[in-house]
Parts: sequence; structure tokens; C-alpha cells
Amino acid sequence: MLSDEQVEAFVEDGFVRIAGAFSREVAGRCLEELWAATGCDPADRSTWTRPVIRLNGFGTPPFREAANTPALYEAFDQLVGPGRWVPRQGLGTFPVRFPSDEPPGDDGWHLEGSFPGPDGKHRVNLRSRARALLMLFLFSDVGPSDAPTRIRVGSHRDVPALLADAGEEGREWLDLCRDAVRASEGRPEALATGSVGDVFLCHPFLVHAAQPHRGTEPRFMAQPPLDPAGLLDLSGAAPTPVERAVLEGLASSRRRL
Repeated sequence: MLSDEQVEAFVEDGFVRIAGAFSREVAGRCLEELWAATGCDPADRSTWTRPVIRLNGFGTPPFREAANTPALYEAFDQLVGPGRWVPRQGLGTFPVRFPSDEPPGDDGWHLEGSFPGPDGKHRVNLRSRARALLMLFLFSDVGPSDAPTRIRVGSHRDVPALLADAGEEGREWLDLCRDAVRASEGRPEALATGSVGDVFLCHPFLVHAAQPHRGTEPRFMAQPPLDPAGLLDLSGAAPTPVERAVLEGLASSRRRL
């Protein structure tokens, strides 16, 4: 599914786009459910009163079909490793973004949390417990004005050094985000633009952000994790592309010291 060049770009940049990973026909069936869940009318813009509506996960047949295609399975094997990920039973969460002059209130730079700590707060550890990938499923065409996710290219390589001494319990997510955002300042930015059916597969440590919608049509996108079947193996023996990025990030930080 992925060429050698795409795999290397994932290791270096932290993401890769799979064009047409699921069909427009499947996306259309999903959109019927998504529109109904928003409570808005696709034909009546007066009902589009909020800049963003968050929808929980959907596990009906079209969403399961979108999440489990041969193209995605092959790419998961290439990036995460055969037998090292768990098939999804649906998709979510959906931040549905509408054209609006009102600030969305959720457009700060961050990386995703992975697992809850004893106090219930999200945490992240170096071996990426509970998150093999971050995925962005496009259910609408997304151009530069349609609130595409912003990505700090290569920022996933700045995060391992921030987790190196945190052990298996990792670090509290919000505290880590502050340091990761500072560490990745100056990285070039990319936009997760594409067509219906495209899927961005992102390293779990990638720093990214939402942005206001300045286009004309709502943006529908799911941002689920790919669940792992275990933890990253950072021994250096036959590392997967996800593991290679972590190991190279650690090595790079040591060289700078």
C-alpha cells in the first residue's frame, strides 16, 4: 500500500495520506447519520449556528466499513506491524466544523492523550500505551479554507526526549503538551487537505491543531486512534516505522546535548 518513500516520509514527517482509503459511497451513507446527529439541516444554513459540533463514536455498518478496508489494513501492517494493532469497531470522535466568524475555542496546538492515570487525567508514555496511531478520516472534501487540521511537520521527533525519563507511568497530558508545543516551535506546517475517503495516518506523538473554518461547506472528519496490541518495542531490534521515529528522536536529542 505504501511505497518505501512514503514510509520514510512517515518516519521523518510524522504522517502520510492514504488517498481513497474508503469509498465515496460509504462516506455518503455515513454522512446521512452524521448530519442527523448534528441536528442541523444541510439545506438550511440558518441551522448552522455553532462553529463546531462534537459527535461521539459511531459503530453502524458504514462506519465499520470505512474503518476496515484492505488499504488501511496493509498500511497499518507497514507502519505499526502485523498483529500489533486492533481492528476498529467504528469511528469517532467527529469534530464537525461549520463556516463561522466565531472562534471555535479548541484550536490550540497539542498532541493526543493516550491513557488515563490514577486521577483520571490523560497521560502519555514513551512506549505509547493505548495509541498506535492518530488517524484523520475525511468524510468531506477539505481544502485550505475548510478548517484542515494543521500539522507541525516532524514534531513527533521532539516528543520522545520529553518522555525519556518518565517511565511507564508517563507524563500528564496537559503538562506534556506545553513542553511539546515549545519544543516544536519553528517546525514547518502542513495542512491535512484532501478528498472524501482520504485518511491521514499520523504518528501518536505528532503535534497538531484545529483552526477556524473560513470556507463555505461544513467539514466532516473523524479522528480516532488506532489501538495497539501492546506497547512499542524500543529495544532497537527490527523497529517498525513508528518505533524508528521514536528511537531517532531520542538519538537526535542526545546528540544535541
